[in-house]
Amino acid sequence: MPVTFTFGDFLGARSVIGSTLAELGEEHDNLWVLTPDIGATLVEFREKYPERFLDVGLAEQACVGIAAGLAYDGNIPVVSGMLPFLSMRALEQVRTDVCYPNLPVKIIGTHAGLVGNGGSTHYAVEDLALMCALTNMTVTSIGDPLMVGEVLRQSMTMSGPIYIRLAVGKKDKVLYEPGQHDVQIGKGIVAREGTDATIFTHGTVVAQALDAADELAKDGRSVRVVDMFTLKPIDEELIVRSAAETGGRFIVLEDHLAYGGLASRVADVVADRGLHLTAFERLGIPQVYAGFGEDEQLRDKHGYGLEATVAAARRAIAATP
Repeated sequence: MPVTFTFGDFLGARSVIGSTLAELGEEHDNLWVLTPDIGATLVEFREKYPERFLDVGLAEQACVGIAAGLAYDGNIPVVSGMLPFLSMRALEQVRTDVCYPNLPVKIIGTHAGLVGNGGSTHYAVEDLALMCALTNMTVTSIGDPLMVGEVLRQSMTMSGPIYIRLAVGKKDKVLYEPGQHDVQIGKGIVAREGTDATIFTHGTVVAQALDAADELAKDGRSVRVVDMFTLKPIDEELIVRSAAETGGRFIVLEDHLAYGGLASRVADVVADRGLHLTAFERLGIPQVYAGFGEDEQLRDKHGYGLEATVAAARRAIAATP
């Protein structure tokens, strides 16, 4: 897909999904695309390959089950929909029909975290904890819309399932210059170098982490930002290196419950590797149903907005070994 957007522009991740799948459908004649009535962005694939497109209606469990059946028959199925329902309503089908036989089903969707102003029934905030718990599942959370196409392309050769988490996908900020980073599933991206502390983040709030680092730079603070877009398998070596290079001062920022997502994954590596940290700040959704509002407003309300991120980084930097 030709790159026509550059750093700082806004681009809908949904449009990238549609155009990438249409392109991949030509390369892979066994690629199928399925949706539970969320197919508006899949028009390009549907028009080019109507015989390999299936809209099952509002039936996420059936959608995942059919995708598993297609995979058993040697196909590459992509399920595209809303993640609150694909991750929870269809959890048993994802676990038993897809992960247990380790089938190459790709689950990609929107409404991750507190985006969309749909209320707690329409927020995917437990999804990473659920998907990371599943055997054989690769788990990603993408903030830059241009990365979506690359992750989808790489997933075509995977032998097992992958979960690809996005925001609303209508107007997403391009975070990186095309070709600036080597995007590899299973490897984190150092989005900004720094020596005083590391902010680990993913998905919707990578841009916020970069803004926080800019704010801290005004005071002469050097904060590394790691876009840990793959949560499973997690880039352990980058975590170990960041502990050594940024004084053992970690802040984890995520649009997900504060426990069960990236912070828990990083904490596991710290414990398993016996890392000695100076500070560990965990920023995410507390154990509440978040309510209605714009995502930025809700992040501020629940203590992990921009000001809270800057404050947490200041605390971490001020901590003494």
